[in-house]
Amino acid sequence: MTDIKACIFDLDGVIVDTAVYHYKAWKRLANELGFDFTEEQNEHLKGVSRVRSLQLILGWGGVTKTEAEQEELATRKNTWYVEMINQMTPAEILPGALEFLEACRADSLKTALGSASKNSMTILNKVGIAQLFDTIVDGNHVSAPKPDPEVFLKGAEALGVSPTECVVFEDAIAGVQAAKNGGMKAVGIGSVQTLTQADLVISGLNEMSLAKLKEL
Repeated sequence: MTDIKACIFDLDGVIVDTAVYHYKAWKRLANELGFDFTEEQNEHLKGVSRVRSLQLILGWGGVTKTEAEQEELATRKNTWYVEMINQMTPAEILPGALEFLEACRADSLKTALGSASKNSMTILNKVGIAQLFDTIVDGNHVSAPKPDPEVFLKGAEALGVSPTECVVFEDAIAGVQAAKNGGMKAVGIGSVQTLTQADLVISGLNEMSLAKLKEL
């Protein structure tokens, strides 16, 4: 059995939950375009890129836009989203996330962020935990979306460890698949029924411990 040397964390739904801000920004955009956008539809956008999310939303609303118009709409949505995340505070760190990150550091495990978000540094600085990561790989550093393992492989490379020595923490099906595609162990955050490929499923990092990590 390989020793675990590093933990790689997705950001949204694992460390913080900014899904509500994405939802509010997309809903505002949909409303301005003359249709509504539901929380149920929002679930389909988990782990999906901004451009693809917009295309799905326009499809649901039966609205057609040129590529240039789509770019302008995606930028407008992001501006609103950034305004909202700039108001975030440490109180928005999900239960157990801070404690588990600190436990990893105390145990000399390396830590990385592996997120599709291009705003991850803003979020980490606002909630005050940027210093708990040895490296940050986000949407500014990768081009291939999950389930492609690029974001996690780059994280492992930056940490100087092999993929088999990494455990990835993810809340999305595509994220768990990306970890497995990269030859890593995956801890799913959510339901056992949904995250079927994960090596372990927990409801949040408040259920995680170093003992459970070593059992993987």
